[in-house]
Amino acid sequence: MLPHKKKLWDGYEISLGPSRDPEAVEEKCTAAIYNSTGRVVFRTNGFNVVFDEEQTGKDFDGDGKPEVVFRNDTGGGMHCCWGYIVYSLSPKPHKLFEIAMEGRVDFEKDKDGKMVIWKRTAGPYGFTSNARTPFAEKVLRVREGKLVDATPEFCGKILSDESEDYQADQRQLTPENLKKLETTGTRDWNNEDTVSALLSRALQYVFCQRFDEAMKELDLWPEGDRGKMKIGFADAIREQYPEFAAKLRESAEKK
Repeated sequence: MLPHKKKLWDGYEISLGPSRDPEAVEEKCTAAIYNSTGRVVFRTNGFNVVFDEEQTGKDFDGDGKPEVVFRNDTGGGMHCCWGYIVYSLSPKPHKLFEIAMEGRVDFEKDKDGKMVIWKRTAGPYGFTSNARTPFAEKVLRVREGKLVDATPEFCGKILSDESEDYQADQRQLTPENLKKLETTGTRDWNNEDTVSALLSRALQYVFCQRFDEAMKELDLWPEGDRGKMKIGFADAIREQYPEFAAKLRESAEKK
């Protein structure tokens, strides 16, 4: 990583370069923000650190002031663990939020010009290969300096033909494919696309807080191992959706 400096605004400057510690293999790159007196107000280290010039300068928290954005690789070069760090310099320097890049992360403005963050979020593991891990969309906003979930505001779009993911799941979740899944089971890898689409659709209903519809999707799973699947699904969502996770476990135990 070649050293790089760039002036920002209000006397701030960023600096990127190799870490001073030659033994820090997994954190061989560093980035810092300096104030006008040359004092470091923020530093991050990683296997790679990128100054995101496209996103820097956008107002994420609605205070009328721009933010600084870095992308950081904390996975030691394993291509697994990139994330965004969004840093505010106003009214005093502070980290606004971090967001992991499990899948695609997009920054957009809504119809009122306020920033929204679209984050593809992974679902339960163990039912598909890594290539077909279930994903669903979360939509986030910054409110009162904190990252909050605003997904239900956007579910009219997400769960309609406006969404490519929704269309793809619709094409996969046909009566024929669901019948085949019921007949041959989830261990038949020819059903993997159907399994992934079914779990992705259920996960999206959960993110949209449409829990009855999520349960209906999960009840399409083959009866033989439906209970095991519901317990695994519950484990994947229990921190953010404890009530529905408990309901899934209760449903699994009745079988």
